Amino acid sequence: MNLKYKDKKPQSKIRRRAREIEIKLPKADNLIIAGENFTALAALLKSGYKGKVDLIYIDPPFFTNNDFVVSRGRVRTISSSKSGDIAYSDKYEKEEYLEFIRERLVLIHKLLSKQGSLYLHIDTKIGHYIKIILDEIFGEENFLNEITRKKSNPKNFFRKAYGNEKDTIYFYAKIKGQNIWNDERIDLTADDEERLYAKRDADGRAYTTVTVHAPGECDGATGQPWHMMMPPSGRHWRTSPEKLDELDRKGRIEWSSKGVPRIIRYADEHLGKKIQDIWLDYKDPVYPEYPTQKNKEMLELIIKQSSAPKSIVLDCFAGGGGTLELAKKLGRRFVAIDQSEVSIKLLKKKLLDHNPKPKTKFVDLKDYEQIINEKENDDTAS
Repeated sequence: MNLKYKDKKPQSKIRRRAREIEIKLPKADNLIIAGENFTALAALLKSGYKGKVDLIYIDPPFFTNNDFVVSRGRVRTISSSKSGDIAYSDKYEKEEYLEFIRERLVLIHKLLSKQGSLYLHIDTKIGHYIKIILDEIFGEENFLNEITRKKSNPKNFFRKAYGNEKDTIYFYAKIKGQNIWNDERIDLTADDEERLYAKRDADGRAYTTVTVHAPGECDGATGQPWHMMMPPSGRHWRTSPEKLDELDRKGRIEWSSKGVPRIIRYADEHLGKKIQDIWLDYKDPVYPEYPTQKNKEMLELIIKQSSAPKSIVLDCFAGGGGTLELAKKLGRRFVAIDQSEVSIKLLKKKLLDHNPKPKTKFVDLKDYEQIINEKENDDTAS
C-alpha cells in the first residue's frame, strides 16, 4: 500500500539526488554535523556509512505548525515571536511535510546495517500517514512495534475531545529477525513479588509453582509416562521425564497432598519482566533544555535494547543531543546531525572531545557550501 499525495517523488529520484552530493566527511569515531540533514545523510552514504549504522532514533518535527523558541534560557513553544532564538520551525503544508520525512527515510534505510533498527518518534495526529510511508520504504514485514508512550500528566483541555497524554514510536528492523535485540527486562517491584511469588520455603525464599505440563499433545519424550503418569489429555510435559526427575532430585518439584506435581520457581531467579509496548514511566521533563527534549531513561532503554558496544547510533534530528549523550555514555559510537544553532551549541557542549587527537569531530556543512549550492542549482534547473 502506498500513500499518494502531490509532488511525491520516486525513491529512485531521491537516491539519485543523494548520489549527486559530492561530500566526503572526515573519518572519526564520532561525528557532530551542523547542517541540513538530507545533505548530511547523503554525505554519510558517500563516506563509508552505508549499511554500517546499527541504531537510528529520530524525533522529527511533529507537524505542529509552531516555532519552537529558546528565550533567556527558557524553552517555550509559540506560533510567532519577535524575541528569543528559534530552535527550529515546524511549519509545513501536509504534503510538503510527508515528503520531507519520506526523503530522509529513504536514506536512513540505506544507512542501516542488516542488524539495524529504526525508532521513529511521532504524535498521533500525523503518525498514521508516517506508518504507511515506513511500510513502503522498510516493508510491512519489517514492522516490529507501535509503542504508545505516556508523554505527560493529564491536561485539562476546553475542546470537546479527550485529553492527549500520549505519542507514538514506530519500531522497524532493517531485516526482521536479524536486528540486535538484547532483551532488556524490568526488575520486579515489591508489589510484583508479593503478588506473583506469595509462597515461602523453609529458608524464607519467595516462590510460586507452575504446572509440569503445557498445551498440545506430543508423540516424543514429553508425551511419555513420568512417575507412572501420563500428561492430561491434550497436553504434554513441559520438559522430558529425565529432566523432570532431575528437578525432583533438586527439590524443585512440589507435590500436593494428592500427589499432583508442580515446578517451583523462585522470585530471586526471575529474569525480570519483559517490556511491553505501552510505556507509562517515561514522561518528558517538565523543564527541558531544548524544545521537545525526550525522557533520558526511555532513550537509554532504546540504546541498550537495540545496539551493541561499538555500534553506531545516529540521530539526524539531534536537538538537545540526549540520544547521543547516552550513546556515548554506553560505549557506542554516534553521529549527530542538526541545523539549529541552538542545537549545535548544546551538541558541542555535551559531545565534543577536546583532546589533541579528538575521537569526536565537528563538521560544518557551510564548509562545503560550493558543492551544496551547485547541487541546489542543478535541482532548480531540472
